[in-house]
Amino acid sequence: MASLPEPLLELVSALAKLPGVGPRSAERIALHLVQADPEFARRLAEFIIAARDRIRPCQECGALTERQPCPICTDSRRDTTLLCVVERPTDVLLIEKAGSFHGKYHVLGGKLSPLGGVEPEDLRITELESRLTPGTIREIILALGADVEGDATAYYLAKRLAPTAARITRLAHGLPAGSGLEFADELTLSHALEGRRELHP
Repeated sequence: MASLPEPLLELVSALAKLPGVGPRSAERIALHLVQADPEFARRLAEFIIAARDRIRPCQECGALTERQPCPICTDSRRDTTLLCVVERPTDVLLIEKAGSFHGKYHVLGGKLSPLGGVEPEDLRITELESRLTPGTIREIILALGADVEGDATAYYLAKRLAPTAARITRLAHGLPAGSGLEFADELTLSHALEGRRELHP
């Protein structure tokens, strides 16, 4: 059986490192690219290089941006007393797509993981504290993952940020919209019960 040419194998290997792209998908994409219009392939390569060169973390909040500070940080219509703390820059994009949060953000750059070698000094916690001048923030929303590391990071931050006197909250965890109890695992049900709210008729 004939093997793929070396440049094609290298392209497949590179594509397979992308999130959500397995070996077969990587091979299909690579084969498509080498047979595509050369101008398309060149433009795609230019777009990748331009995006990588021009996109940087916002110096203030850590979100992905082309200009400093980012459009969210400079938007005067946003509620500056609400601060949402997230793990990664991509989390900002997800929350923005939901369209229901109109405050500011702070990207930690990860979550605590002693086993993985991630300690508090490895995260942007000092930068977070520098943004919390007394009386400026009324609520800090910890929008962190619902796993062991996310829980540990949330509890650590709640304790460390307590002196700011801001209200510290965490995203509710529970049942996804449109699904029944039979599709929820025990941990999801437990979080849903803990995060229940009163109904007002």
